[in-house]
Amino acid sequence: MRKQSYSCVLFFLLIGQFVVAQEKWNLKRAVDYALANNISVKQQDVQARLQELTYSQSKLSRYPNLNFGNSLGISTGRSIDRTTNLYTTQSIFYSGFSLQTNLDVFNFGSKRNAIESNRYASQAAVASIEKIKNDISLNVAGGYLQALLSKQQIDISKIQVQQTVAQLSNTKKLVQAGSLPELNAAQLESQLAQDSSNLITAIGNETQALLYLKALLNLDAGTSFDIEAPPVELIPLEPLAALQPEAVYLLALENLPQQRVNDLLLQSAIKNVASARGAMYPSISMSGSIQTNYSSSKNNPQFLGSSITGFNPIGIVKGSLDTVIAPIVTPAYRFYAAPFGNQFSDNFSNGVGVNISVPIFNGAAARTSWQRAKLNVETYELQKQQDNMTLKQDIYKAYTDAITSLQKFNAASKTVEATQKAFDFAKKRYDAGLLNTIDLITTQNNLYSASLQRLVAQFDYVFKMKVLEFYRGQGIKL
Repeated sequence: MRKQSYSCVLFFLLIGQFVVAQEKWNLKRAVDYALANNISVKQQDVQARLQELTYSQSKLSRYPNLNFGNSLGISTGRSIDRTTNLYTTQSIFYSGFSLQTNLDVFNFGSKRNAIESNRYASQAAVASIEKIKNDISLNVAGGYLQALLSKQQIDISKIQVQQTVAQLSNTKKLVQAGSLPELNAAQLESQLAQDSSNLITAIGNETQALLYLKALLNLDAGTSFDIEAPPVELIPLEPLAALQPEAVYLLALENLPQQRVNDLLLQSAIKNVASARGAMYPSISMSGSIQTNYSSSKNNPQFLGSSITGFNPIGIVKGSLDTVIAPIVTPAYRFYAAPFGNQFSDNFSNGVGVNISVPIFNGAAARTSWQRAKLNVETYELQKQQDNMTLKQDIYKAYTDAITSLQKFNAASKTVEATQKAFDFAKKRYDAGLLNTIDLITTQNNLYSASLQRLVAQFDYVFKMKVLEFYRGQGIKL
């Protein structure tokens, strides 16, 4: 049994050296790493960028659009020549160019309100990133405190083991001197085995807590990782009197991003209602276009000269039978396709128009969109009320939990003081041979249990206070 006890102590020393060799992370580093590498944050950042693109595109829709068009083709058989607008049966190679623009002049603010709706939606998407970051920070802080609790539980378990080892060593000396029976040493050796088991359990709990914290940080489970362990009593806390729930709630409404998200989404929905309403009324727009065409069938004549190809009688000379004749002059032409540049300028045309669109019947699509937009406003209003109500309930619960945790910690502290005195008296009586081993072990276990309960209550109180500070808008700091 003695060899086994020394093996356990050596094992714990090796574990301690291994932990010391690891790199230490403080809370700030852990939170910063989580925010930079968390997948949820990255996903919401992508959504925010998509919403920003939607907003940017909607702003550009206020300006006139401009489109260029070009067509190329060959027509055969009976078709209309694009340059002469006459029927022809010859094969024609044609080409057309056009430049068109359109500008919305008046649409009852439909487009303007749509832009404003997208602006609020873009701001809400950015605020959602902050909301996710806050949630992650709070989760990391909770995991960090749980890891700290596990570490301090190890310290308490080590003290328990050290006390039992010291008692066992002293008892063995008394047994060898004949002052105590061997049963006392056997009982302490059994207690040392139990204390060693508790220490191993505490070390396992610390490993699990660090693995959970790694998962929150998106660290590989095999990565060497450990945290700094500041004394819990040195963690700064606001006075409980400064964290009254109603005051914290009013500050939370102004500072927490979820409430900003709800406000922005509600404003976006209201603007969307105005945009949908404007779509039910007439709209005015202006349009303009320029275009030209080219056709291979458009020919230009070239005069080559004229020649006498015959004579035609035009009359008879009076008083004689002579016939007066006139020559037939026939001009000669050569036809060639008009050059592309000439046709481009000759066929050039343009136009400007004013368009009025009056929605009369379109399957109630516009009115349904308007009614749906109004229902969305009601949805966001209800969601805002629900989130505010939940926030208030959470704050009051956190405040009540903090008070309860403080009371538990105070009660546990008194219990530790009482059990420590009882253990000190029991140890003195045991050393004097006035107390049996079982009673000593019972008193020691009571002190161990009370110390653990006080530690748990203390960390629970710290976490509840940090939650209240978080709601107040102070962030998370240890």
